[in-house]
Amino acid sequence: MNNQQTPLLLHPGYFLNIANFVAIAKNNVCWEVNDNYQKQTYRNRTYISADIGKLMLNIPIKHVGKDKGKQKYKDVKIENDYAWQRQHWRTLETAYRTSAFFEFYEDEIAPFYEKKHNFLLDLNLESTALICDCLQIDIPEKKTTIFEKQPTNSIDGRFLISSKNKINFNQENYFQVFNDRNSFIENCSILDLLFNEGSNALSYLQNQNLDFINA
Repeated sequence: MNNQQTPLLLHPGYFLNIANFVAIAKNNVCWEVNDNYQKQTYRNRTYISADIGKLMLNIPIKHVGKDKGKQKYKDVKIENDYAWQRQHWRTLETAYRTSAFFEFYEDEIAPFYEKKHNFLLDLNLESTALICDCLQIDIPEKKTTIFEKQPTNSIDGRFLISSKNKINFNQENYFQVFNDRNSFIENCSILDLLFNEGSNALSYLQNQNLDFINA
């Protein structure tokens, strides 16, 4: 990656999907940390490939009253009264225990689900750092200092955080655990790629293209 290239603005998310990690692996990324929180995004959800097909893992958050207006992403707190971490880890174990590389990464990822996080943004940055470590790349350190609706000195990739929008991403298929009963599930969590492809995951990411950037 060329550190002199124009920064690509991305939102941190929960074990981000493959499209986001293609962007991370191939660009000089700056994290958007001054935006308002929005629902139905990959900020607090991710999708995996399970025996029943595409399955969502959702992090419960504490909602503020409407009278308090919009909430900053960095101020959003996680609802830890519900044992969501245990549920997510058990679901990952069930889905990927038989994958080629689950046991290889298990000892790195399991402690993440044993640690209590209070703020969603902190958890998401940590999940991204964990994956970057597994991929043996540096996690982007640059963060925004102000919010710009129309960024002036960066490429805007923030739309990749939306779980509602269909993106133009012609993704190459790879082996998924339940491909004998399900067709290929596109743009899953990076965990799906990591558990199935292992050390080949980084070269896979570097060989994919997102049409909105010259990556």
